[in-house]
Amino acid sequence: MSAKTVLAIGSLALLLTACGGGKTDMNNNAKVEQTSNSAVESNETMFLPDDLPNFLLKGNYKEMYAHFSQPLKDEVSETELAETAKEFTKDIQTLNKASDMQLNGFDRRTWVSDAGNKGLIGMFDPDGTISLIQIQELTSSPETDSKLSKQEYALPFEGDWFVFWGGENILVNYHYEVEIQRYAYDFIQAKENYSYKGDPLKNKSYYAFGEKIFAPADGTIVSVMNDIKDNEPVGVMNPNQATGNNVVIDHGGEFSHLAHLKKGSITVKPGDKVKKGDIIGLTGNSGNSSEPHLHFQISDGVDLFNSRSIPVRWGNGLKPIQGETITAAE
Repeated sequence: MSAKTVLAIGSLALLLTACGGGKTDMNNNAKVEQTSNSAVESNETMFLPDDLPNFLLKGNYKEMYAHFSQPLKDEVSETELAETAKEFTKDIQTLNKASDMQLNGFDRRTWVSDAGNKGLIGMFDPDGTISLIQIQELTSSPETDSKLSKQEYALPFEGDWFVFWGGENILVNYHYEVEIQRYAYDFIQAKENYSYKGDPLKNKSYYAFGEKIFAPADGTIVSVMNDIKDNEPVGVMNPNQATGNNVVIDHGGEFSHLAHLKKGSITVKPGDKVKKGDIIGLTGNSGNSSEPHLHFQISDGVDLFNSRSIPVRWGNGLKPIQGETITAAE
């Protein structure tokens, strides 16, 4: 199992700063700054985060540069911005919104070119200052994107959950570039744009921690891991046990993988028959996980690392995308 594969499962925070494979950072890999060091002056051109693609396409580089944070200006000059932007926008007519995510003090938005081959990521401070711009060459897998699972699956939880990673390009779903996890999802819970309340280093502060997880369809339990410690302080991960505590269910040749569950919370064992909606465990923070969440995917095999991920046919025609809050049916 490669290091890249290990990193690709579970860590929510990885792509808040960068994602692997074919990327170009306009800030030369500058770290995201959550707090702006420069205020936007009142006499500057009005700018909102959703204006970013229009500023690029219209060549308003000087006005856009005025809204860069100071750390970003320290990494890239206005001339470098213009040169990179001109090359990026060549042959692009429109940049269409792909996702919009405000969470834990971050404001991350993504856009995809009309041809679908280029992507744009913008990170913004609370006052709208641009703290990062990243451009991304995009590849697609049309031969598998449209081949949905034979079975229909229900959301494996109850109530409202936030889609942290989910979708069919690397901008909205960092799993996408790795075939074994291409159509995986990471789900958390959030309230008022935060996934936690209180001490962010403690698992109990996270809304998702300890929430019930259910079988997404009828099946047979084929694999269980239940004794891996939950990571604490939050943010310290365990890449040696990538999936953490997990349950694998056979749904007749398709296998659901539910990972990063809470230590000791799993209520099923191999050989058990389950019905859709049966409880199987609780959300945890075990394995290669940067905060409490559920990693969910459907694969064509029991061993996640030697199988191919399958696009999920969700009930009610659901198609979760990064940044959405979805509600499980009662």
